[in-house]
Parts: sequence; structure tokens; C-alpha cells
Amino acid sequence: MLAAFSITPIGTGESVGDQVTTAVRVIRDSGLAYRTAASFTEIEGEWDQVMGVIKAATDAVLAESDRCSIVIKADIRPGRTNTLHTKVESVERRLAE
Repeated sequence: MLAAFSITPIGTGESVGDQVTTAVRVIRDSGLAYRTAASFTEIEGEWDQVMGVIKAATDAVLAESDRCSIVIKADIRPGRTNTLHTKVESVERRLAE
């Protein structure tokens, strides 16, 4: 499973960098393959692993704020691994043609 998600603290003011850092620390410490970009983090693993990390990151943000919003987009392809990298490589290969 490859999931792109964002966890946005609500009610903490304009800057949410501290809470985002808390979430990314949980994701990093999970040991799963991930990539953080400006608006979303992508994470790859088995369903229960990925959803467990998203829940743990959400709980960590909620420990610092009273409310949050979560957006999750998932690509589930049984038997596929390393899609975090291979999907991008596929597009890059096509661009090079």
C-alpha cells in the first residue's frame, strides 16, 4: 500500500511547523519507507502498518493541538513493493523518451 496523507492541526495559529515536525518524527521512527513534500507525506507498507503510522502521527499532533484535519489517498496494489520510487521512475523514464 502506498498512501499520501497530510495531517493539519487546527486552531494552533498560522504556523503549524512544530506540529508537522512532530508528525514527521513519528513517521520517520516507524521504519517504513516515506517521503515528505511540501503538502503531503507518502508512506509505503502493509495496510495495518501504514494506517497504524497515520494514526500514531495523528495522535501525536492531537497531543499538541485540540483538533486536526486528515486527508488520505491510498494506492493498493497487492504484490507490489517499492512503488514509492518505481512510480516516479516510470514517469521520469517516459519523460526522457
